[in-house]
Amino acid sequence: MESESNKQRNSRIPNFFRLDVKERIAKLAEHGFIEASDELSLDAGTHTLRQHIADKMIENVAGVFGLPLGIAVNFLINGKDYVVPLVVEEPSVVAGLSGAARTARINGGFAVACSAPIITGQVQVVYIDDVELAREKLLERREEILNLANTLHPKMVARGGGAKDIEVHVYNTGRPKGAMLVLHLHVDTRDAMGANVVNGMCEGIASLIESITGGTVFLRILSNLTDRSIVWAEVTMPTDDLGIPGFPGKAVRDGIVLANELARVDPYRATTHNKGIMNGIDAVAVATGNDYRALEAAAHAYAARDGRYRGLTDWEVNEEGDLVGRLEIPIKVGTVGGSLETNPTVRICHRMLGNPTAIELAGIMGCVGLAQNFAAIRALATAGIQQNHMTLHARSVATSAQVPADIFEHVVDSLVENGTIKVWKAKEIAKEMRSNEPQQQSIQPRSSAFGKTIFLGEHAVVYGRPALAVPLPVAVEATIVDDDVSTLIVPRWGVEQRIPSQEDRPPGLLGMLCALLDRLNLSENTMRVEIFPNVPKAMGLGGSAAIAVAVIKALSEHYGLQLSLEQINELAYECERAAHGSPSGVDNTLATYGKPLLFQRDQKTKEASFQELTVGTPIHVLIGLSGKESLTAMMVAQVRDGREQNMAEYERVFDAIGKLTDSGARAFQQGDIQKLGTLMNLCQGYLNGLQLSTPDIEELVHIARMHGALGAKLTGSGGGGSIVAIFEDSPDSAIDAIKDAGYDAFSFLLQ
Repeated sequence: MESESNKQRNSRIPNFFRLDVKERIAKLAEHGFIEASDELSLDAGTHTLRQHIADKMIENVAGVFGLPLGIAVNFLINGKDYVVPLVVEEPSVVAGLSGAARTARINGGFAVACSAPIITGQVQVVYIDDVELAREKLLERREEILNLANTLHPKMVARGGGAKDIEVHVYNTGRPKGAMLVLHLHVDTRDAMGANVVNGMCEGIASLIESITGGTVFLRILSNLTDRSIVWAEVTMPTDDLGIPGFPGKAVRDGIVLANELARVDPYRATTHNKGIMNGIDAVAVATGNDYRALEAAAHAYAARDGRYRGLTDWEVNEEGDLVGRLEIPIKVGTVGGSLETNPTVRICHRMLGNPTAIELAGIMGCVGLAQNFAAIRALATAGIQQNHMTLHARSVATSAQVPADIFEHVVDSLVENGTIKVWKAKEIAKEMRSNEPQQQSIQPRSSAFGKTIFLGEHAVVYGRPALAVPLPVAVEATIVDDDVSTLIVPRWGVEQRIPSQEDRPPGLLGMLCALLDRLNLSENTMRVEIFPNVPKAMGLGGSAAIAVAVIKALSEHYGLQLSLEQINELAYECERAAHGSPSGVDNTLATYGKPLLFQRDQKTKEASFQELTVGTPIHVLIGLSGKESLTAMMVAQVRDGREQNMAEYERVFDAIGKLTDSGARAFQQGDIQKLGTLMNLCQGYLNGLQLSTPDIEELVHIARMHGALGAKLTGSGGGGSIVAIFEDSPDSAIDAIKDAGYDAFSFLLQ
């Protein structure tokens, strides 16, 4: 398998799935998989098929239909790195492939071999007096037939392709003069898709066939059963690499073998088994402009080649105890002609793969099919495929039920928690939420925690100054359910992951959860942790602290730990330290106690103190969401680095923010909203000077002030995230203006 590109690439891109779309595109460019022009095109969305081009491709065009373009990373095939473009709408395919490729990569990746890119053309001959004699004559004049076919496409012959062989088959239909003869013309089409070449050759030799046989040529057409273009893909996975939490490697290995054995003997299972293989292959075919329908037809026909429909893969245990998977499948594709010349996205996908030859592309597809099969039957052999699809399926069902956007996430949460993920159930839940009828209680009791917004004192609070913070109502809920396997589910964020052991040191939310379970001596318990956030993540609203507090409360409630609020707060602070490096402690304190606070941490003793505040008059609070994630650890580190380089200047800024905060706390309690707003506006100036604001934040602040905000500023760590603004009256007009500008916002009454 050779390609035009010799550039060294590395398809191992850790945490690729955690990046946003723009960052993923940048990573592909950084790793050498796309050119600078492709990066610009993908980022701007100008790579899609244009309507006037589509109008030249098929008849009666009325528009252009879009599908997601995903990227499977980690593929190592015959020692070469690939990222694989996939056009597919089915959830879990891309993630499953990337995970399977990661497991395969540990032991050297996939090995693949391919036969020549042969397509078979058929010439049907009827009304023959002696079919056996006609068959012999055709075989005798084989060279003459091949030479004639090749004169029709000399350029194909010059590239090493062309007609290579013939076969002759005799069929008897049982009707008078029903015997017929079918000549198979085997044509190597090189990198071309080849349909026109083969059909043209069949047309061109028809007269010669008639003169040799004395019969009448009827059909002259290629066959999509490309059983001369075979791909053999193989992968070996050591048993130790197969284990997942709750399932040791040997159990996973043996489960995969057993599941595969059913597909080898039962056509009902084999059909679904092979459909899973084609989930991967079809997605690559669409991305590369190939005919997935032809590939489907060939694969399923080949699966029944011995007279019984069977699974196309074979999984077994070798002498060393490793799992070995093999796939033998017909794949004939092209890399020149067809939609490759008309669809810009197809061209980008070919470049992403390194401009492979047709044989190389067929091999890639074979490995993708084997990887997808592994991912699917591993899921079946362990906790079951339904769990992995649960959240995504719930979102799809809610969409099908036309659930309105403002209650969409609540309906998804309820579907997952209820377990009945059906369209009728989604409609019932939505109707109940829209009506005045009392909603059903949660199936499991939920523990809750508050979010936070900082009116005054961001970043200065890390260095011993006070911060004025108020809670966001019920930001996160969590519940614990006993289960056979420990799993974390966050339906709203599409998270469904098994909880590993603390020894694996998982990052992010899983890491926090593992540390908590270890600290509370619950690591040996198996449970399902369900988290229901009501605030967006990484928006400066204390979401991570609220998650920690809600989960700690839920664990305490479920296992009867009887943790005090002080203990919960201390545990949550440890979680925040692990996540953000040097947190102030404001977020976890607000999440735990849910009261307006003046918070301060002593720089020497590190002891935290907080004074509960009472608001002097009701305040309408608006939260504006920029949509750009604010990474707290990064922004805290940025301020820390700046302070180390300019200690005196930063300390003066922190002192000024501290004085604003003290004055703001007095105004807050006295009900002097005008003064509080002025102090917030001044604080925004200091935060901007610390390079914590962004153009989006500044625009949100401006919109809020133009629509009546007494004060508006960023809230949280900055660098994106959110703003907070205060109003004497309803901020509805400001919310509408913010949404018109392409952002989002919500409000609540603080009293």
